[in-house]
Amino acid sequence: MGEEQKSPDGVRYFRLSEIEEQNSFKSTWIIIHNKVYDVTKFLEEHPGGEEVLREQAGGNATESFEDVGHSTDAREMASGLVIGEVHPDDRSKIAKPVETLVTTLKEESSWWSSLVVPALAAAIVTLMYRVFTSESA
Repeated sequence: MGEEQKSPDGVRYFRLSEIEEQNSFKSTWIIIHNKVYDVTKFLEEHPGGEEVLREQAGGNATESFEDVGHSTDAREMASGLVIGEVHPDDRSKIAKPVETLVTTLKEESSWWSSLVVPALAAAIVTLMYRVFTSESA
């Protein structure tokens, strides 16, 4: 491990490179909301199974943690596993979920479906109406 760094109020900081290395059965760390959790001893106790923690090992588990909707008890238990925080200089480097691309694609498909699809449907209905009314006449 590199030189230990602490904040003025005594919080231990970890560089992202240090955290990423902690992804084995001997040492498993995860990041949730910029806090670093050592979940090594908790792997076997985790109600969701150790696999879900192992998948997040050495990385940002914030989105997965929040998506599950952990209880207050689970959050309190997790707080006991905090060993420090991500160094402030590395917080911008933490992988963020890629939602902007999905949102952009949805907006384009939304435009497509809200204008072109109804226009085509109207044209088809009009043609069908004319065909059926001309046959019955």
